[in-house]
Amino acid sequence: MLRGLFRILSLVSLALALVSGVLDVTRSIADSQIIFTPLYVDWIRLSPGTLNSFGETVSEYLHPWVWDPVITTLLKAPTWTVFALLAVLLGMASRRKRKRWQENFGA
Repeated sequence: MLRGLFRILSLVSLALALVSGVLDVTRSIADSQIIFTPLYVDWIRLSPGTLNSFGETVSEYLHPWVWDPVITTLLKAPTWTVFALLAVLLGMASRRKRKRWQENFGA
């Protein structure tokens, strides 16, 4: 059950990474220079009020150290890399554990 949910979330994250990557490539071609849009810029474009409330919630319920160096670093990273990394991590979490090759031979 949980493995299937991780696979679906991995697929959605991969789709978001591809869409944001295509948008960055299109902007780069239009401006004739390489453009990487940070995650916080895309978040502000999508829903400006939720970024501040998310920051307040994380600082209130978790340690403030989690917000300042950790999450702000992720928010400064390009959107496509954050979602691609999330897709890889969720994809790894949804994999089945393989047998070691020695277990196949009864050793």
